[in-house]
Amino acid sequence: MPTLRYSSRFTLKQLVAATALAALANAPLAAANPIEIQINNTLPTGSFAHTFLEEFSERLEDEAPGRFNVRLFMGGTLGTEEDVLQGLGMGTHHASLAASAVTQFNARTSIFDLPYLFENREDVALFIDSEAGDMLREGFDGTGMRLLAMWDNGFRVITNKQRPIITPEDLDGLRIRTPNSRQRVAMFNALGANATPLAFGEVYSALDQGVIDGQENPAHVAMSSRLYEVQEYLSVSNHIYLPTFLVFGEPFLNRLADEDLEVLERVATEMTSWTFAWGDEADASVLAELEQYLEINDVDFAAFQEAALPLYEDPVFVDAIGQDMIDATLTTMRNR
Repeated sequence: MPTLRYSSRFTLKQLVAATALAALANAPLAAANPIEIQINNTLPTGSFAHTFLEEFSERLEDEAPGRFNVRLFMGGTLGTEEDVLQGLGMGTHHASLAASAVTQFNARTSIFDLPYLFENREDVALFIDSEAGDMLREGFDGTGMRLLAMWDNGFRVITNKQRPIITPEDLDGLRIRTPNSRQRVAMFNALGANATPLAFGEVYSALDQGVIDGQENPAHVAMSSRLYEVQEYLSVSNHIYLPTFLVFGEPFLNRLADEDLEVLERVATEMTSWTFAWGDEADASVLAELEQYLEINDVDFAAFQEAALPLYEDPVFVDAIGQDMIDATLTTMRNR
């Protein structure tokens, strides 16, 4: 900028003002403007993901007042989950709280498709802090994105209209709707059910018409989608746990000062235990509400784990996840 030339024609007041302007112009731009963070999620406003992201925004403000301006884009308004994840590496998007789509970019995240791997959220927390968790994070290397945290999403349970499911034998012959996932289909077929892939939008009518006997989803889906109207039983099988992945684009993170990056990473990590506690409370609340509509039971988890063990060597899972990732995760779970 031009050098200030002082002369006797400057009054003291003018000199002070000019000096202040010069100091302001030389100050780092980032210090004068908050860092805008745009975070995408495909779930609607009011969902658990929205709750988590609002909490994240509030915690950032508490840690660094005025430093970050978090803007939430719910309902996939910035694009599909896949498109946004790809955009993170290209620098066209900042961040995403994503779920199953991350498996297309980091195959190690498919570890969560293994059935009966985690019995509770304490197991998941142990995994996150283990060598296996480190391997999963390293799986994002070269993707153009970085994993800052894994937050809750929930366990999947089974509902049906025929009988309580307590042991694997109780699944025999039941037509259970699954997502269009090779791993999920293989799991239910191996356990004796007749897996029936079906778009979720068709599930209610298929249950109502008897095309299928049951379905598997987090309990809150059975509530919000009113599946209890066409089901009789809910078995707390916890057969699959799914996290959400808070991922940021490397181009965005590379523009941050070290101290800003430290705050972002620390707050995201510290949020994890809070989301798990929130998930436990939400599960209990939803199940209590569903009790007025459905007969609810626990399952013999150990029996299901044993029945599912052959799947841990099935190429459908091994080829998708990687044997090293499976071995590291099983070692962590056995040593807990």
